[in-house]
Amino acid sequence: MGHIVPTQAGGYRANWRDAAGRQRARTFSTKREAKAYLAEVETAVSRGLYVDPHAGRMRFGVYAARWLNARNDEITTVARDASIMRNHVIARWGTTPLTKIDHLAVQQWVTELGARLSPATVAECHRLASAVLRTAVRDRLIGHNPCEGVRLTRRRRKDTDDQVITQHELVTQLLPAVPDRYRALVGLAGGTGLRWGECAGLRWDAVDLATRTLRVVRVAVEVSGNVTDKPYPKSRAGRRIVPIPAFVVELLTEHQRRYPPGASGLVFTSRSGAAVRRTTFRAKVWRPSLVRAGLLGKLVEVGEHTFMAHWQDGTG
Repeated sequence: MGHIVPTQAGGYRANWRDAAGRQRARTFSTKREAKAYLAEVETAVSRGLYVDPHAGRMRFGVYAARWLNARNDEITTVARDASIMRNHVIARWGTTPLTKIDHLAVQQWVTELGARLSPATVAECHRLASAVLRTAVRDRLIGHNPCEGVRLTRRRRKDTDDQVITQHELVTQLLPAVPDRYRALVGLAGGTGLRWGECAGLRWDAVDLATRTLRVVRVAVEVSGNVTDKPYPKSRAGRRIVPIPAFVVELLTEHQRRYPPGASGLVFTSRSGAAVRRTTFRAKVWRPSLVRAGLLGKLVEVGEHTFMAHWQDGTG
């Protein structure tokens, strides 16, 4: 049980033991305040809801670093989240004690971000900040998550009917504008709807030109300019057999004849023979090809896929 004792300064000190049995104390100006606070603390301890009033002094940046280091996500997810955390979340809350972050301040921050960032990026900033603070609640550092109930800018769907490149335009306009070395790569993505990582990580042992099929069994992963191989797709559903359209079979056949495979039978390589980097490809091949074809700003849609969206925003 806790107890209250008078102080030499004329106040009253409430004393109690926390959930770990450690002695804690807090001073109040009146005995009534001390008794009320002590009652709340004892109730919280008995219900397993106790939060150390001093624990929340830890700065957000310090706790967020621990939170990031404790995760075991894919390397691409870790790199993306670390970048968002560093540039937008830590930049605002890094030096702020956890207990000093309130709901209104978070709402104002989100609103300010919405004035200069896309709704998708703002949502990611909020997601990461909320995840850190939610974990802080579980660790009994703060009593509640101030990110809960924050209103985000709604994502609006764009009407892209007039921005879609048909398969005919893909074959007759875009592909002729793409350099020979990368024509099969663009044709494969447009003809099958494969994501960038699935195209860049494709090996010849997964391609059967005779049956016009390919197996998606691995993907290329790019982090900080370094391309590595991941021996499985993004999800279990991603491991699949994909039919190859006739025009793509022709492109792949010609590509196989003209360009030697890369390491481990990699289908697509750069001029140096290394794996194709998305950042370099996007700047030096993809965008210039769209400009030459007069299709910049459009989406390439074949079947149910819009592969330009994946390649442009880095989500594929």
